[in-house]
Amino acid sequence: MTISHFDEMIRQQLTQKQQQKLSPLQIQQIKLLELTGLEIEDRINQELEENPALEEGYDSPSDSDDENLDSEFDAGSDTAEDIALGDYLTEDDIPGYKLQQTYYSDKNTREDIPYSEGESFQEYLLNQFRLKNLSEEQIRIGEYLIGNMDEDGYIRRGLDAISDDLAFQYGWEVSVPEIEAILKIVQQLEPPGIGAVHLQDCLLIQLKRKEKTPVRERAIRILEDYFDAFSKKQYDKIEKALNITEAELKNIIKEITLLNPRPGNVWESNMESKMAHITPDFFVEVINGELFLSMQENVPELKVSKEYGDMLNQYAQSKRLQHTQERKDAANFVKQKIESANWFIDAIKQRSITLKNTMLSIIKIQRDFFLTGEESNLRPMILKDVSELCGYDISTVSRVSNSKYVQTNFGIYPLKYFFSESMTNDEGEEVSTREIKMILKTCIDEEDKSNPLTDDALMKELKNRGYEVARRTVAKYREQLNMPTSRLRKEI
Repeated sequence: MTISHFDEMIRQQLTQKQQQKLSPLQIQQIKLLELTGLEIEDRINQELEENPALEEGYDSPSDSDDENLDSEFDAGSDTAEDIALGDYLTEDDIPGYKLQQTYYSDKNTREDIPYSEGESFQEYLLNQFRLKNLSEEQIRIGEYLIGNMDEDGYIRRGLDAISDDLAFQYGWEVSVPEIEAILKIVQQLEPPGIGAVHLQDCLLIQLKRKEKTPVRERAIRILEDYFDAFSKKQYDKIEKALNITEAELKNIIKEITLLNPRPGNVWESNMESKMAHITPDFFVEVINGELFLSMQENVPELKVSKEYGDMLNQYAQSKRLQHTQERKDAANFVKQKIESANWFIDAIKQRSITLKNTMLSIIKIQRDFFLTGEESNLRPMILKDVSELCGYDISTVSRVSNSKYVQTNFGIYPLKYFFSESMTNDEGEEVSTREIKMILKTCIDEEDKSNPLTDDALMKELKNRGYEVARRTVAKYREQLNMPTSRLRKEI
């Protein structure tokens, strides 16, 4: 290797590049911005427990000189870079349209209704099953079967596999016929259809538990012998096979459609209505034709502990005295906790300002909707539109809109509900894709169910109404609306 080649290998180059580093306060603000109202309460309680320099209450005038004391203490030996606090948006930065901010005192705070926790789905079934006159071994097998049910109420695992599980996990030698006998008992529990192994089984269990009628007996035969044709809506084939009229088949289908294909979901929906509790982050009210915005967060007032401020004051006043290492460590601990408390207090304040300004921008864009509640009044709106109006980065707007809810005069909506892409109609006006979906849903709801519209026919219908939409786009919107294809929408 030559010397010149060696020099080329070890040659150092100096490059300059621009890099943005987030301060600890900025990182804290980003994390807090994503939290909901309930989560921010937990986060504040956690910080109050971890940082003794932070406490609830209002700052008194005498407590406002901690930053000066901190600077005086740093003037000695510490050379750490100070982080400026409090340079944030003020009320003057709020868009100047007719919206008012209302804050609620403790006296008129909206009360949340507490919900008592009920028993689980499995507990509900076990309480029924244990009332049966069974042996201890049979009860254990039944408990295992109930424990293997999914959220729909089905036992989808094969009985031979369950027999192997009982042998390997618990050492119980249980035959498949024994398990099948216990499963029949489980299937007698409420709600009807529970413990089925598939959809056909579920529907048959429910029908067979009802009082016998000619219509139900024929429905049972269709489900037992012609389930595949029934699921594919091949009604002509069923009519010929059973030698029944279209009117008779229609009554049979009506009887089957009254059954519940997901019996476990009955319990889930009931519990969700009791347990699910959305706490809105914003409230937008219409009073005398004006919009009023309020934010209700049970966020306590925070301040730096006076004891810690006094301790830092003492260290600053005794600065001229010779410090021991132990005294320096104590002073640094107090200083660090006060800095952390100040960072957190400012981050909470900045979070509130960011949420408010972002929500005000959303309201300005969607003003007509908040006044009327009509979905047709929703304007096309993307993150960039809100970002340009409120002056925040798109990622900030995205964090604000994530998992946040607003209560209006017309219901509670997630903030993501107000975002949609735009399309242009024949008149050159921008319309929301949500509006097109609403019209598409209306077309499907009003179609002749004996001859439902195909995606091509829906595309032509939208075109007649002034919306140029491709067939694949129609199919995409239809799937987003959870509507099946025309063949599966067909009725007789």
